[in-house]
Amino acid sequence: MISPEMRLQIAEIVTQYHFEQTELLAVLSAVQKKWRFISADMIAVIAEEMDLPVVHVEGTASFYHFFSTQHAGKYTVYINQSATAEMAGLKEIIYAFESELGITIGDNSSDNQIGLRTTSCIGMADQEPAILINGTVFTSITPSRVSELVAGMKSNSLVRDLVRIPLEAQKCYPTLHTEVRNNIRLKGPVFFCDYIPGIALKKAMELGSLDVIEWIKKSGLRGRGGAGFPTGQKWASCLASESDQRFVICNGDEGEPGTFKDRVLLTELPEMIFEGMTLAGYSVEAKEGILYLRAEYSYLREHLEVLLESMRSRHLLGRRILGTRFSFDIRIKEGAGAYICGEESALIESAEGKRGQPRNRPPFPVTSGYLRRPTVVNNPETLGCALRIILNGPEWFRSLGTPASAGVKLLSIAGDCRMPGIYEIEWGKTIREILDLCGADRTLAVQIGGPSGTCISEKEFDRRICYSDLSTGGAFTVFSRDRDLLSIVHNYMKFFRDESCGFCVPCRAGNVLLVKALEKIMSGNGTLTDLDKIQELGIMVKKTSRCGLGQTSPHPLLSTLNSFSEIYRDIVRKDVDYLSQFNLESAVEDS
Repeated sequence: MISPEMRLQIAEIVTQYHFEQTELLAVLSAVQKKWRFISADMIAVIAEEMDLPVVHVEGTASFYHFFSTQHAGKYTVYINQSATAEMAGLKEIIYAFESELGITIGDNSSDNQIGLRTTSCIGMADQEPAILINGTVFTSITPSRVSELVAGMKSNSLVRDLVRIPLEAQKCYPTLHTEVRNNIRLKGPVFFCDYIPGIALKKAMELGSLDVIEWIKKSGLRGRGGAGFPTGQKWASCLASESDQRFVICNGDEGEPGTFKDRVLLTELPEMIFEGMTLAGYSVEAKEGILYLRAEYSYLREHLEVLLESMRSRHLLGRRILGTRFSFDIRIKEGAGAYICGEESALIESAEGKRGQPRNRPPFPVTSGYLRRPTVVNNPETLGCALRIILNGPEWFRSLGTPASAGVKLLSIAGDCRMPGIYEIEWGKTIREILDLCGADRTLAVQIGGPSGTCISEKEFDRRICYSDLSTGGAFTVFSRDRDLLSIVHNYMKFFRDESCGFCVPCRAGNVLLVKALEKIMSGNGTLTDLDKIQELGIMVKKTSRCGLGQTSPHPLLSTLNSFSEIYRDIVRKDVDYLSQFNLESAVEDS
């Protein structure tokens, strides 16, 4: 049982969020932050105060990675276990933490002072190994740095005081207290050039909402999150949907391992992204926008809130924007750790305070999205492109890239290269050209689009980044010839296994079976028949899964089996076929 005092404190948290059921994630996050766990008794109180079924609150709390029913430690350390972290020395960092604390991953120190956990990619692939301590990001971790951090936590230091802020960050971002670097390596004509807030919005209002949508259509802009859906068509469909209320959501939940471009945009150009949201709101006659910010980027929250308030004071947000009759405002909602929430309908469910499970489609968000109202969901890069189109015109945007892939693409480049970071390129560049740009040599493979994308070998390095060839949401990870490619594939497949929402059997069970099949091969017990079975199972999972996660989760296995078949064939056994030797009838004969 919980004390009357704790009950009162939980009630006060719920009151801060005005008893809004859509704010359940925020309430749960506040409870987790204050007490370091969420017990069944706490869930019962939250349900009572928010007038929700207990099973709803319990189901939501159990869905997200950063909520815990057990005490997570006064200091909760989450060690990023992505493939790029493994490449940068993850094992040494885990060993250092476990040695310093005398515990293993998943445990707390005896006094609950420090809890040690692992987590998926936290958007820091260009500065690994990286960790989170109570939501604060620490990058480029070394064993000696681990000793310093553990000493600080044992002496009850504020997490804020453990941060080493780079000099350039201190100068540029006074509201940010972080050691994250943005590593912008190649600037281009859309994002990292002159931008004056308000000009694009004023021009859009002079054009009118229908003409703005027509300009976006003419520009050929397609969604930059990976799917590549025509942006103008999405906006037009939202506007055409009958409703008394519409919404614009900026998808800031880039959870694809190896991707970090949106993190950089929200640090360097948040006003540009917010103005892009406002421009979209004007076009579809929406009054409200939501930035859904992934939990791993919560350190940006204060920075973003300050800029939103500044925009309101300059009449770029809020009531009667720029002195017109148009009103539009933006609020921020945070996730709580779930890769699946990058899918737009799962994101909407999460923003409504629910489990982040994808919806059945149709209906699509443009007709029935947030609160079942027409909703436009775009990522920061798409919104930034839309703003630049209004500034410079659709023909200008069309002149960039290729005839079928207009404009530019932001690449998050990481892995075995001398200059990891953000590159703004025109669509159509070859893989070989990009490898030269980032200083990669002796390259064995490149993963395009993160684990859900495609892994290619050197014989395909003359292929191009464009929608008609190698489309990508932005991740570009380089692996040198010194890497064990199967260990990378294993990391990616475990990621999908762990991140499946569990709704449908093909994804929930199929990814477990694929991981086991890969582990059998890596242990030296695989056969040629196993390779065939992986192909069959992978195709089945792709074809029968309910959402994009399952439909792309077999890609690490299937694409490397296609591009690097010799690696698999070299280690499988060819003298035995375990499957054909197993006789079901004789095995159950005694029974």
